Amino acid sequence: MTIFAESFWLWQFLGRLHPLIVHFPVGLLCVAFLLEAVDWYRKSNQFRATVTALLWIGAISAVAAVIFGFILINQEDYAGKGVTIHQWSGLATMVLSLLTILALRSGQLVAYRSLLTLTVVGVSVAGHYGALLTHGEDYISSVLPFGDKPNVASSPANNVLFASLETNKPLTDKQVQELNLQVRSILAHNCYSCHSATKTKGELRLDSKELLMKGGKHGAILKAGHPEDSEIIRRITLPADDKEAMPTKGKRLTEQEVALLSFWIKAGAPWPSGAQKSIYRVAELEPRLPALPAATVDINNPIDRLVNVYFHKNKIEWKGVVDDRTYMRRVYLDIVGLVPTPEEVARFTANTRPDKRETLVKSLLSRNNDYAQHWLTFWNDALRNDYTGTGYITGGRYDITKWLYASLKKNKPYNWFVRELISPTKESEGFIKGIKWRGTINSSQRTEMQAAQNVAQVMLGLNLKCASCHDSFISDWKLADAYAFANIFADSTLEINRCDKPTGKMAGRQVLFKELGTVSVDAPTEQRLRELADFLVQPKDGRLYRTLVNRVWAQLMGRGIIEPVDAMDNEPWSQDLLDWLAYDFVQNGYDIKKLIYTITTSKTYQLPSVTVKDADLIMAPTYVFEGMVRRRLTAEQFADAVSLAFNPIYQDTSVVKMLPKTIGREITFPRASLVKNDPFLTALGRPNRETVSTSRTSQANLLQALELTNGATFNEALKRGAERWKARYPSSDVLVKELYRKSLGRDPVPKEMAVAQKIVGAQPTAEGIQDLVWAIALHPEFQLIY
Repeated sequence: MTIFAESFWLWQFLGRLHPLIVHFPVGLLCVAFLLEAVDWYRKSNQFRATVTALLWIGAISAVAAVIFGFILINQEDYAGKGVTIHQWSGLATMVLSLLTILALRSGQLVAYRSLLTLTVVGVSVAGHYGALLTHGEDYISSVLPFGDKPNVASSPANNVLFASLETNKPLTDKQVQELNLQVRSILAHNCYSCHSATKTKGELRLDSKELLMKGGKHGAILKAGHPEDSEIIRRITLPADDKEAMPTKGKRLTEQEVALLSFWIKAGAPWPSGAQKSIYRVAELEPRLPALPAATVDINNPIDRLVNVYFHKNKIEWKGVVDDRTYMRRVYLDIVGLVPTPEEVARFTANTRPDKRETLVKSLLSRNNDYAQHWLTFWNDALRNDYTGTGYITGGRYDITKWLYASLKKNKPYNWFVRELISPTKESEGFIKGIKWRGTINSSQRTEMQAAQNVAQVMLGLNLKCASCHDSFISDWKLADAYAFANIFADSTLEINRCDKPTGKMAGRQVLFKELGTVSVDAPTEQRLRELADFLVQPKDGRLYRTLVNRVWAQLMGRGIIEPVDAMDNEPWSQDLLDWLAYDFVQNGYDIKKLIYTITTSKTYQLPSVTVKDADLIMAPTYVFEGMVRRRLTAEQFADAVSLAFNPIYQDTSVVKMLPKTIGREITFPRASLVKNDPFLTALGRPNRETVSTSRTSQANLLQALELTNGATFNEALKRGAERWKARYPSSDVLVKELYRKSLGRDPVPKEMAVAQKIVGAQPTAEGIQDLVWAIALHPEFQLIY
């Protein structure tokens, strides 16, 4: 019966259903059943075989659990006393399960009973501490019927509101404003999809005071002062399967949300007079220069001084910076997308100058060709520029490759970079021209709307896609705003379509942020685009420059100061750091390389990388910054690393023709950023560039594993390289050392050397060399940026 305790999938499944029910009762039932079955065991060979089989299955699963545990502890960021207890109790359970089988086979029934009991105790302890790690410390208390329930009055603001009601004190204007904001937020996130201007079911709208109080075709939905008599409260508290329950789709309202709506109605359903505060966070547009904290002996970089304040606030201790080899590989991959050669590593680690890291960064930033070839990938993703795909054959799409490559190579100031994309030359017009789709398309995908969406997303960190079809449910942007902005890019006046249906209303022409300026409504398109470009690149457009520095920070640190990077109205983990970087960027002439230098020479960048147990935690509002997030190489970085360390993945003929003619003299091997997409790069994460892509996932997946195992592109490159290395290095020890130096920047340790020599053979074979390179390429030390 130990299978019921040790089986990984069953234990996780039952534990997720109800942890309190599972851990101890199941274990006790297993013990009781097996102890009572001992007499049957003596008399029945069939039962004896069944029990023995179950014990073997349980023991094997215990061994497997320990093996997987060791793998996970080396791959994930688990730490603390709970991990240690979980590990040792798991090991003890494995040993006890094996001893239980031995005792049963030898007929020592007293020992068998004792060991079985201890095994189940071990299972309970290991399962309990395992659940603490995966489900959180409240995994039992959260499901207890008498446990603490969420209370709407748990936040300080709500405590004040409830206290006012309980003492019959009238709410202040500020409290009414706060309460109204919370109520409208609940309605927006749960009700507007069916009860707003976009869709009005039952003739009921909840997006304004007058309409909410009016009710729908069945009458009023609330009675001020009496939540118990209010239809809206009755509907949202009905069982989910009731045909009158609301909302009809999606999540039900939480207890906190129901309680808050009830409180609001009991308070008289107050509504503030005057302009309503947005229910969404709206970031400041103007630039801001925060005061820098005082420098210390160890902390003088402005970034570090601001992060130091953040660390103190969050009780985080500064760690020591990474070693030279780790820093060098990190900064090479981040700035030029390449791994350093063994000779470069040796020179750098032997250098004793105190400013050698700053000197290295300057040297890398001066490698204009390598810099352009690496950052071309980032901008191709963001500007949806590709070398093949929809529209290129039919002339419905134009690439901007030559312009983009030249701009990166000369480090064009960002304000001019943006200006030339929005008010374009012939070479740079492909971005706002978008894709002219063939056949019938949705009105929200016409080229002018594509321009509005893409400029808003890439330049301003703003999502206009919802508002391109109807009033947004996630922001204050309206359908009319999206069409007015799109109309700036249009040669004719656009008719507004709501959910792809014409409204008969014509769009105006207006910049998204009115504070930046007003375009000439009747001017030719070319003039309007010049005006728009001038408005957006003004120093007072802090949004443009905050968006850019946040994107660069995310590229270098694995996570933006604001996440997602396309939602710049979200809360940053450090507003001062974001504001200072954007302000300093403008003061330094809109120079992206100077921004990269400032970040990569900071102590903050040089901290040891950190991992997270769940990728969703990176995006969580509760995220706490502790250092660079450890991340996987991009498709292009991985291909280039293999090409440099072992053998080029791509042939010279793979480089696309639309690049500048001088490119052949500027590359030492065909870099992945310069080749057309293929199954290999797709599997490793290069996106489809028919849409804007401003971030890539760093998580490994099954498709990558299959491509690296069986894919033709990768394996053919390894096969070609193996023959070349075999001819060059007839001795296995020299071959292994050179391969480690080129791929990992270090010599193999004795254990690695022994294993590698066994793989390649005393006299290296092409098959052995190929196997060794494959193993190194899949090693975390090669695949990850630490």
